[in-house]
Amino acid sequence: MRDWIAGAIGILGALLVLGGSATILSRAWFNRPPAEEAPTAPTTYGVGEVRGRLMRLSPPERLIGWGALLLVLAAVAAGAIGFDLGAAAPAK
Repeated sequence: MRDWIAGAIGILGALLVLGGSATILSRAWFNRPPAEEAPTAPTTYGVGEVRGRLMRLSPPERLIGWGALLLVLAAVAAGAIGFDLGAAAPAK
């Protein structure tokens, strides 16, 4: 079951990355200017600043980001990437 979930997440992640990159390439090839987004209000330092930077990404760049995140999650679900959290006390 874990392999099926990893496969589905991997396929969805790859499709998002390919869709975002195809949109960026089609804009470059056909010289279509990107749609202008409304300016955001100035934010203070901290979480609001990071959120503001992420919100300034164009929609195709967001697709690529979400696709990359899904590909990493697929690798974790498949067991290709593992995390080992533990603590060991020195022997006395």
